Amino acid sequence: MFRFDPVDIQLVGEEVAVRWNGGVETYFLPERLRAASPSAETQGERDVLGNQYGGTGPRAFPGVKVLGWEKVGNYAFRFEFSDGHRTGLYSYDYLRNLAAQS
Repeated sequence: MFRFDPVDIQLVGEEVAVRWNGGVETYFLPERLRAASPSAETQGERDVLGNQYGGTGPRAFPGVKVLGWEKVGNYAFRFEFSDGHRTGLYSYDYLRNLAAQS
């Protein structure tokens, strides 16, 4: 199975641009990336009994900017946002799926 991995990532204006090894480029607005953060703070998490914790914060982040990012292993990026958020790990598959929803 062919795996899509990023070969380049950069800011283009306010957007985060990702170029994948298959030649496809995707662009993400910072507000959308922040709202879709896969972190427990944003999405919440469940304990073994099914109780939900977290994930009740704001869903819109107008004016938020991406300040930077770091590659995590060979599978994800961690973005740093202007509101201080930097805990979500955006796997490559998660980013590709997020781009497909646009």
